[in-house]
Amino acid sequence: MRIGRLTLAAAALLLMATASVPAGAPLDRAGDRTLSSDAFEPRAAAPRPPVQRPRHEPPFGAFVGSWDRYIPQIGRYAQWLGDANLQVGHTYLAGNGWGDIEGDPVVLGLWSQWRLADPSRLLVLGVPMLVPNEAHVSDGEVARLLAQGVRGDFDGHFLKLARRLVALGGPDTVLTLGWEMNGTTYTHRCKPDPSAWKAYWRRIVGVMRTVPGQRFRFDFAPNRGTDAVPWTRCYPGDDVVDIIGMDSYDQPAGGSFDDYVREPYGLQDQVEFAARRGKPVSYPEWGLFRNGDNPEFVQRMVDWIRTHDTAYQTVTDYCPHGFFQCGSNPRSAARYKQLMSGSKGAPAVVPTAPRAPAAPPGATPARH
Repeated sequence: MRIGRLTLAAAALLLMATASVPAGAPLDRAGDRTLSSDAFEPRAAAPRPPVQRPRHEPPFGAFVGSWDRYIPQIGRYAQWLGDANLQVGHTYLAGNGWGDIEGDPVVLGLWSQWRLADPSRLLVLGVPMLVPNEAHVSDGEVARLLAQGVRGDFDGHFLKLARRLVALGGPDTVLTLGWEMNGTTYTHRCKPDPSAWKAYWRRIVGVMRTVPGQRFRFDFAPNRGTDAVPWTRCYPGDDVVDIIGMDSYDQPAGGSFDDYVREPYGLQDQVEFAARRGKPVSYPEWGLFRNGDNPEFVQRMVDWIRTHDTAYQTVTDYCPHGFFQCGSNPRSAARYKQLMSGSKGAPAVVPTAPRAPAAPPGATPARH
């Protein structure tokens, strides 16, 4: 759920040549076997998380814009927070055409330079799965495109992106592939064909993991709540997901944080779903929305993040969601600044290379 992402999200990442797609894009439906029930039991009450500061702050940052010109804004944001250690840089690839998915070398190169300047930093990249990604494409067309993806028609674009990221110094990038897939905003949505969506996710991950030197982590990040389809129906499998994320905005109007915790497919279900799989959670997008300037939401969201196994979090910082770049939320900005000022961040963690899924029997190379 983002406003004007086409205008804010003009891509990022790095160079190298194309080549034949290696054999072995995983097309099995093994992910289906890992799913829990699609219907959670209603919760009688929403427990507030125990508020105790961990030994270190979960890595955090803010989405301040996708173009390379927004990179200096991260430093200004850190200064506003009393020289806090903003370790997470969050950007998105545009989804107007397949060239966008391959990553603009200049923009991605500059974001990678920001990442490489400090070993504790983390680059999070939103990657659309289909294009055009914000064009109000019909469900029938989405289903057709997903079927093409399962066949391998788009493999070459994701292979090129993976090679560019590695070449430019971003082999450990976290990829929020097909974010908010349970909603209706994006062409890469799941509801028109969940089985094909899962198979396509598995194929993309398999292709990107063939690139030597990659240590990518793939973050499955639905909207909080049911939205258009329960997000468990879209979960592609534990072997192709490293982090279980959730975009969580202060909506609907009149909603309370307790509602957001206990709603079906809400915050509590997310952390339980992840814990059963031994995976951390994340909050790639969170912020204010339908309930205006709401410091209570800010306080509760930060408390929640700090008291769960959170890999990283990035607040969406433009109006109406944010604080530093939005003067419409002075009380929330003051609360956020109080909570986050001077944070020293988390120790650097270098992920090991994920294991590539096995190739399906009889797979042959696709050529692009």
